[in-house]
Amino acid sequence: MSMDDAFEIFLMTTPGQERWLAYEAREIGFTKPMTRPGGVMVRGGWSHVWRANLALRGAGRVVAHFAAFHAVHLSQLDKRARKVPWANVLRKDVAFRVEATCATSRIYHSGAAAERIERAIREELGAPFSPDAAVCVRVRIEDDLCTIGIDTSGEPLHKRGFKEAVAKAPMRETMAALFLRQCGYDGHEPVLDPMCGSGTFVIEAAEIAAGLKPGRARSFAFEQLATFDPVAWKAMRDSPPPPRGEGLGVGGAPAADGLRSPPPQPSPTRGEFATLGFYGSDWDAGAVAMSRANAERAGVAATTEFQQLSVNDLVAPAGPPGLVIVNPPYGARIGDKQGLHALYQALGQSLKSRFHGWRVGLITSEAALAKATGLPFKPPGPPVSHGGLRVTLYTTEPLP
Repeated sequence: MSMDDAFEIFLMTTPGQERWLAYEAREIGFTKPMTRPGGVMVRGGWSHVWRANLALRGAGRVVAHFAAFHAVHLSQLDKRARKVPWANVLRKDVAFRVEATCATSRIYHSGAAAERIERAIREELGAPFSPDAAVCVRVRIEDDLCTIGIDTSGEPLHKRGFKEAVAKAPMRETMAALFLRQCGYDGHEPVLDPMCGSGTFVIEAAEIAAGLKPGRARSFAFEQLATFDPVAWKAMRDSPPPPRGEGLGVGGAPAADGLRSPPPQPSPTRGEFATLGFYGSDWDAGAVAMSRANAERAGVAATTEFQQLSVNDLVAPAGPPGLVIVNPPYGARIGDKQGLHALYQALGQSLKSRFHGWRVGLITSEAALAKATGLPFKPPGPPVSHGGLRVTLYTTEPLP
């Protein structure tokens, strides 16, 4: 398999957010992304795998599918796995591990399937096996079709490399980025989070406005593969982001659900960016300190501001209106659910009275809590899995 050969690339995301990741994949240049449960399927070569890891904000992992064959029993799986050109992807001096899943297939024991693939790689390639290896071979057997992929990300992609301090029940950066996208945020307006925790929404918004690549400061598992070219990777990592909507020259099957990208937007100029602000507040002084430290590490401290405030004291920042996005406590894990109604009511009152022209995005697991704000929410989108709960994003038009 050469660098230019196209193959399937699966972009994993939180179930319920597939549509928004498909928009983002198209925006960075993947043509005809297809939504699948838990992710988006695109096509491309190894350089496109690198770009997906580097530039996509909403993907949790990037898995490259490089082989597929039918197998109806373990001996056939073993035989055909030995014919896979492992040396084209894996290095014999780098440890690997195997994860397997089986569904509606005559091979139904995932542990046995993983063992056969592991043995084939060890004996045919000579690479060492380690249960803690960063390089993970992913095997899925469904309807007797065995698809073999490689997890090219390593650590989950929400680990940008900047957030050393986190608050209770933190939201992953990948999920936050897609919630921002779902709210219509494109980097051209101010953003405020009145319950900022460790600053995730504010920092993500500031990075988007600045055109910073989310993977700019971390390493990836693909750097340990036989397909890796350090010179080409450095050039990609150090290059400016491509114009919005610029294609990568790779194709795919027609979109399954008729997705259309939002219209391309001009990138903000340095002057425009200087006029934008990204604001966070929290009643907890420790959360404010965490947010400031995380923003400093991310390189966006100059355009972010964090204050210790209660929701009763919220005032809209000077300048044009923008987006208020907030992930309040739900009561399922933090705080008393019944007592949260007063908090949501206070939040809604502050926003209705002092944030004229601002849009609101609110994430919660309880429709009753959203209703308690008194805000004019539009019909909500699909629920999203977050830390074992199903949460929903509620959004408004600009407040009167």
